[in-house]
Parts: sequence; structure tokens; C-alpha cells
Amino acid sequence: MTELRDLSRPTEPSSSYLDALRDRTAERAARAEALTSPHRGAAPELASAVASAVQERSAAIAALSRRIFGTPEEAFREHHSAAAIAGAVRAEGWDAAVGVFGQPTAVLAQAGRPDGPAIAILAEYDALPGIGHGCGHNIIAASAVGAFLAVASVADRLDGRIVLLGTPAEEGNSGKELLARAGAFDGLDAAIMAHPFGYDAADHPFIGRRILRVHYAGVAAHASATPFMGRNALDAATLHYQAVAQLRQHLPPGDRVHGIVLHGGDRPSIVPASATLEYYLRSHEAATLRELSTRLREISEGVALATGTGVRLEWDPQPYTLPTRFNRPLTERWAVHQEQVGRRVLTRDVVPSELAASTDFGNVSVRVPGIHPVIAVSPPEVALHTEEFARYASSAAGDRAAVDAAHGLALTALDFLTDPALREAAAADFAAAGGRLDVEGYFS
Repeated sequence: MTELRDLSRPTEPSSSYLDALRDRTAERAARAEALTSPHRGAAPELASAVASAVQERSAAIAALSRRIFGTPEEAFREHHSAAAIAGAVRAEGWDAAVGVFGQPTAVLAQAGRPDGPAIAILAEYDALPGIGHGCGHNIIAASAVGAFLAVASVADRLDGRIVLLGTPAEEGNSGKELLARAGAFDGLDAAIMAHPFGYDAADHPFIGRRILRVHYAGVAAHASATPFMGRNALDAATLHYQAVAQLRQHLPPGDRVHGIVLHGGDRPSIVPASATLEYYLRSHEAATLRELSTRLREISEGVALATGTGVRLEWDPQPYTLPTRFNRPLTERWAVHQEQVGRRVLTRDVVPSELAASTDFGNVSVRVPGIHPVIAVSPPEVALHTEEFARYASSAAGDRAAVDAAHGLALTALDFLTDPALREAAAADFAAAGGRLDVEGYFS
């Protein structure tokens, strides 16, 4: 006789799809050719000096990562983390300002020539509620600081300026977009950062995201005595949720729409006079994200007509994020430098691109040439934003990733500041990809 399962508990999701992705990725990785660069980058003597500077700071980089991990702070409240970053910079004799560009926990430090090209290394350090640094932002921050200090150690030999920009509130709040609107990226020629992950990948896609809140206004009535006098806002919300579910069959591959009901009424005896849903809309391309936004607006308006309710759409209570654009010449230099520390960097043709999330770095990457590679910290099957990933972010593997990322960021920045041909190629690649976008007006 078949045993009945315990209906008080959910079934365990199968890992078969992830297992198949892992096996397929391993097969592709075995056949993939290493990324190379046609550019010479920095002079060998200078590159060796910066690489040595990273290694000399390896213990300090790991210690900073652990310190930030140990004091997790959510978006806009990263005061201890910002102070730790500024303190590490000041300890080596460089100025570091906290509370720049209108954000109390943003950090800025600079070294080199103010009249030449400028590249910024970005640090993230906000944590998640409940699971702390389950996205590994402690590693991002420590690697950025280590890279900045290593390049700053040869500041008198640079063609331009190295910048450390500490960016608060990445998790769901688009802190980099707020900084951009305040002018943080004006005068910069490139921006780079690295994010911990389950693979080493140069151009793993990070997709665009918008937030939509749909507010339905109905008419309250007694749900038993006079329901015919009401207009049910919860019915509208329910119909909206189902309409979006039916839309999913017709979305381009990789697009995502996921939502919840924030409010659906107060008690069963009253026809709900108001209901609110919230959705995240995600897409791999800015243009398709705009198309998806149109479909959600049409659904919202159609449901209002069908139910006799009023509807109000509230777009982007936090600034939206656009898909990340990767600069090929800079990506290639990152891959070359990661090979030096024993990491084989894969591409989106190898690593499963469907396992994609979003980042506010996308908004930076369409303003200036940029890269946002990922660096392996955990096994591939460990997802970001989990307690398990947080354990890896505070492990010896996390320490090594912070140092290796600092090496790659430092040498890529150094290449940019000392190789005019690389700068020209990065600018040409950026222009060919569409150049600078009007981010604030994109969905207007």
C-alpha cells in the first residue's frame, strides 16, 4: 500500500534540474577555451609591484572581510561597515570621506592624477535581513579596498586616477542609482567590481528589474446582506494574479514576473474596498523589460474594466535597475589576471545564464564602461541569499576569493590607467553596445 505523505509539510523540491545544469556546465567548461586579451596592459614591472602590494595586504583584506561579515547592516544603515572601509584607507595615509553624494554611508577615496582618466572600484557592504551577508557583500567590500590600496601604492606612476566608491543599499534599494543621480559617476571613465558566486565567470548576466505595485479600489458592502452593492478589490487582485500567471507562457526565455498580495481586505464579512499586489519584473534586455512593463499595465487596466474597480499603478518605489552591460576589453583583462591566481574564468556560454538575478550595477554599466565578474566562493549548487552561502562568505574560501578578486580588480584598473590602447578599446566597445543611456528617462 502506498504511504500517504504528511500533508502538514510541503514536498521537497527536486534538484534534478540543477543537477543537470551542473553536469552540462562541467562538460562545456572542459571544452571551453581560455579568455585572452589582445592588449598589453600595464608594464610587467608595474604590474608585479601591484600584484605584490595585494599579497602584502592579503591578511588585512581577509580581516576586513570577516569584520564586515561580523557586523551585518541592512541598506542605508551600514555605518560600521563604512567606518571600517574608511579606516582601512586612512590607515595607509589616504583621505576617505564618509557621507558623500547625499548618502550617509557612501564612501569615497581617490589617488593619482586628477587630470587624467579615472576608473572606480566599487564596494558593496549592505546585508540581508535574517541571514546577514548571504550575498557575500563583505567579500566585495574587502576586495575593492584591497585593490584600491594596491593601485594607490603606485599612484605616482599612473596616467590618471584610481577611485574607491563605497556604494550602500544594493539589496533591493538601488543605491548606485541614487549615487549616480547625485553625480557620483560624473568624470569617471570606467567602473569595475566583482561579486562572489558559485562559478568563476566573466560576464554572467544580471538582468534588469522593475517593481510594480497595483492598487485596486473597490466599493465596500456587506458580503452577505448586500454583496451586489459592492465592487470587490480582492477579486480584482485575484484575477490580476491569475492573468499574470497566464502571461508567463508567452514571455521570452529568462524573463521573470513574481508577485505577492500585500493587502486583500480586512474581514470576510466585508466586500474588500482595497487590495494591493506587488510584483518584480525582470528581463535580460532593457527593451524587453520595457515591453514587459507595458504588458503588466495592460493587464492591470483590463482587470479594472472586468471587475468595475479603479486601479492605480505605482512604478518603482525604489529606482529600477537595468540589465548589466559587460565591457569586453576590460572583461578579457580580468580573465587574464584571474588565470594568474589559478582561476579559470568561464563565460555566459558555459555557465547557466538562466540562474540570473539583478543588480544596481546595471545602471552604472550603461553610464560608463564596466565589468561585474563573479568569483567562485561556494559549490555551484549553493544559491546566493541563503544561510549556506553566508557560511562560505565567512570561510577560508571567502578569504581567498576576497584576495583573488582584489588581485584581478587591481590589475585590471592598473591596465586601464596605463594602457591608452585598452582605454580606447573599452570606449569603442561601450559605444558599439549603445553608449550612455538616459537611465532616469528610460521608461518615461
